[in-house]
Amino acid sequence: MIIISYDIKDQKLRAKFSRFLMKSGCIRLQFSVYELNNTNRAIDIIKENIKSKYSKLFTPDDSVVIFTAPNAQVEKYGNAIHRDSDLLAF
Repeated sequence: MIIISYDIKDQKLRAKFSRFLMKSGCIRLQFSVYELNNTNRAIDIIKENIKSKYSKLFTPDDSVVIFTAPNAQVEKYGNAIHRDSDLLAF
């Protein structure tokens, strides 16, 4: 499992990055926080895309933080919709 959190100033880039995460199988937990339960290969592909496509577009004010949590116990509270089933992407 990984958690991706971002703070991107440019609205168009922020929207593009958000769409990229959702198309990659990430589940939106908050406005700028996403969760991905998937294979290491899928996680590596997302990380490589961030490095190769997006990091060169970031300004010094932008940031993306990826938290890797193997075997993490997650507790969720509130009314947001969360999907707890595994996702398999090819």
